[in-house]
Amino acid sequence: MELKPSAHTDTFARDRLPAPQAWPDLLLDLPELAYPDRLNCGAELLDTTTERFGAHRPAVRDASGGIWTYGELRERVDALAHVLTEDLGVLPGNRVLLRGPTGPWLAACWLAVMKAGAVAVTVLAQARAQELATMCAMAQAGHALCHVGVLDDLAKAEVPGLRITAYGGEAPDDLLQLARRHTGRAYEAVATSADDVALIAFTSGTTGRPKGCMHFHRDVLAVADTFSRHVLRPGPDDVFAGSPPLGFTFGLGGLLVFPLRAGASTLLLEQAGPKQLLPAVARHRVTVLFTAPTAYRAMLDELDGHDVSSLRRCVSAGENLPAATWQAWHERTGLRIINGIGATELLHIFISAADEDIRPGTTGRAVPGWQARVVDPAGLPVPDGEPGLLAVRGPVGCRYLADPRQGEYVRDGWNLTGDTYVRDRDGYFRYVARADDMIISSGYNIAGPEVEEALLRHPDVREAAVVGRPDERRGQIVVAYAVVRDGARVTEDALRAFMRAELAPHKCPRVFVLVPALPRTATGKLQRFRLRELE
Repeated sequence: MELKPSAHTDTFARDRLPAPQAWPDLLLDLPELAYPDRLNCGAELLDTTTERFGAHRPAVRDASGGIWTYGELRERVDALAHVLTEDLGVLPGNRVLLRGPTGPWLAACWLAVMKAGAVAVTVLAQARAQELATMCAMAQAGHALCHVGVLDDLAKAEVPGLRITAYGGEAPDDLLQLARRHTGRAYEAVATSADDVALIAFTSGTTGRPKGCMHFHRDVLAVADTFSRHVLRPGPDDVFAGSPPLGFTFGLGGLLVFPLRAGASTLLLEQAGPKQLLPAVARHRVTVLFTAPTAYRAMLDELDGHDVSSLRRCVSAGENLPAATWQAWHERTGLRIINGIGATELLHIFISAADEDIRPGTTGRAVPGWQARVVDPAGLPVPDGEPGLLAVRGPVGCRYLADPRQGEYVRDGWNLTGDTYVRDRDGYFRYVARADDMIISSGYNIAGPEVEEALLRHPDVREAAVVGRPDERRGQIVVAYAVVRDGARVTEDALRAFMRAELAPHKCPRVFVLVPALPRTATGKLQRFRLRELE
């Protein structure tokens, strides 16, 4: 695919795209994916939406009840964009690190970077100095906008040539103080190419080896115009909220891109664990909720006393959604959780289903605009009903930042996500395991998530993780880590007896380890690799 001429004066990102032959095939058949050659996603999400729905409508909300209208958000974003380009000297194509708690000002900074034609590198507020140094080096970031509350680790990273501008403080050179000088000045967005890199997102660390994923301006809109438009189907009166931070693409899409594309509003919470989400849903009348399966399971214990009647959409991603969790949530709330699988490499969700199309225990079907199939190690499709590797293609594809692992992820034009799936005759995809989570014991292939799902059916087990332990006789044995409910008295023998009634003998864990918590990413994604390291 031939790229449109770039508007970037700093061509670092485009220069480090994979070679064209290493790209996946892109599908742009839907009419809504026919974007103009010149496209700035920040201008589309903010300026075009404001003109379409009105500047008076609510856009961004905070935990205290504060609301920015679309007009106020646009005014603040434009002032920040003036600071970036006039006061800080940010050029189109420069990489700008964004770091701070989830909140309105972090969202405004991201939109300002988009409108200025720069490349956003949004990282977690919890990221430590060494992690920050690594990501800055990979992206060669020259500027950083960092909340005053998390400046220390960024300073400790000692990134050569990085100009750090703090926000949220009282210093005269604070970003927000500088922005006041530009209040009321409209900012005309840089006329970026639809194919210019808009952001570099780093993988969340389930393997411990981060990769930079580059996405274009059209990619940002494409995930809204496929999954959000066709599966979520939001409207201007919706209120979005959730737990994933904006530093992860699950959060960027669900809490910023999707609501703004629909003219809706978003509630941005600095603290968004299960104990904070339920009161927030009730207070702000949230209608669309994004979080991980673990959070839905935890919230089941907290539902009493919280009004969730405003909810109409509950989205789950980040890891497999157990059928038992889906069923329990549906029984308690009447809501059908929208399961989905996405990837940082593909920006957001590409297999899902909503409403009556949902089949509990499956992830769903390929989202309109996307194609998916199950293949063998040679890349050939396997028959329906047989497990294999999930292969996906659509309007967005994997483009690693100068990384030889591009050839592992993209093969024969398809993105291989690293997941083992089964497709049924109706086109529904059922998750089996991460390809590296398959446990081979005495010649049997055992899917860790299947064992976890069985263990979660125990009434006193809150969380479960299953990995393989090397064993001389069997190759591997199944080891189950479990977190039990507070006050529950659960023994390993009791768990073993329960599992023998749930699964075939060869699938039952031979070792049970009771732990107070499981290792997870900031979005709640289970880090099985850390448990495998223990084994």
